[in-house]
Amino acid sequence: MGRATARRRVVRLRGDASGARPDALAAEEPLEIRVGGEPLTVTMRTPGHDFDLVAGFLVGEGLVHTADALAALRYCAGTDEDGANTYNVVDATLRGAAALPLSAHRNLLTTSACGLCGRDTVEAVRTHVRWPVAADPLLVTPSLLYGLPDLLRAAQRTFDSTGGLHAAGLFDATGRLLCAREDVGRHNAVDKVIGWALREGRLPLTGHLLLVSGRASFELTQKAALAGIPLLAAVSAPSSLAADLAEELGLTLVGFLRGESANVYTRPDRVTAAPAPDPAIAPDPATATARAATAAPEHAHGS
Repeated sequence: MGRATARRRVVRLRGDASGARPDALAAEEPLEIRVGGEPLTVTMRTPGHDFDLVAGFLVGEGLVHTADALAALRYCAGTDEDGANTYNVVDATLRGAAALPLSAHRNLLTTSACGLCGRDTVEAVRTHVRWPVAADPLLVTPSLLYGLPDLLRAAQRTFDSTGGLHAAGLFDATGRLLCAREDVGRHNAVDKVIGWALREGRLPLTGHLLLVSGRASFELTQKAALAGIPLLAAVSAPSSLAADLAEELGLTLVGFLRGESANVYTRPDRVTAAPAPDPAIAPDPATATARAATAAPEHAHGS
């Protein structure tokens, strides 16, 4: 269940010299997702936080919206040649109206590079958004955005040893990191974060920010919107379709978030500089000292 890395012997080249040494690789294994015992899909993922991954995937498919709708998650059949459980099959039991009808099943193979394989058209993935984000009152400062990548990077423990994983991080409006997940697939990392939020009873994620370590695709934008997240930021570029969808839904899309620079592609009104103090109102020194004392632990907790 926790096979996030695998060891392999490699030949390391340095100039004209070479030598054998062990190297850590990011693990990648198939995960079959079942609903009520019926196969739904297979995704290639990094083992770990599998229940979060399945829960987030079901949110992205529009099958569940609350923790109550997810009655149970369990590992089931799936054994290797020695008869040991591979922990590569998870079955979800849904409750009440969330129970999945057979007609809603679809057969597809999702790879770590593409979460849209098997869909007939782009229009087919424009799933109805349960919690519209256009009216979300979230406001953040540029300086808050600039600090997010370092906070997420500090939480990427497996990346430190392999250098081969994507990451997604969920932040509150103060910039505090609430949940970070890693995976070989960008969409899997996001599913793990959203699945965590579902299982914690936090959906919809009004007033929250989602940061991804790679680019912002159409699917990641859709996943953020389906979870009620009003701002999606990426350290790399968004796609044109991601920007179109974000604009259509009223979601703030930020790309190239690196150092102290970023591009805001949609809804830039949510990213605003802190208001200048009124010079006619002198700050109370005691109040200023108290604010500084309470702000420091909050930042430390987020890092």
